[in-house]
Amino acid sequence: QVQLVDSGGGLVQPGGSLRLSCAASGFSFSSYDMRWYRQAPGKERELVAAISAGGSTRYADSVAGRFTVSRDNTKNMVSLQMNSLKPEDTAVYYCNTNLQFKQWWGQGTQVTVSS
Repeated sequence: QVQLVDSGGGLVQPGGSLRLSCAASGFSFSSYDMRWYRQAPGKERELVAAISAGGSTRYADSVAGRFTVSRDNTKNMVSLQMNSLKPEDTAVYYCNTNLQFKQWWGQGTQVTVSS
């Protein structure tokens, strides 16, 4: 059974940092691209960062230079290091992969950036 478990969210002041993690199980993790999405209240879910099976990364313009996505294939984990956080980064963050023509999602972790 494919499972993605998101963790690491919380409340942080503007300019602060958080590190999100996604623990994956039930599939050959190292063979699949992984993504982080976020959804703010009243807005559509948007792609934040992606990392390919080979380790190539890409980012939304809004987070480039502040966020870093990485993966540890020995632990079946993907992480999102978020620095210089802004209030507009407030959202629920979801780990995602596309496996067997189906989208799989973590349960989400809330990130709130506020003073």
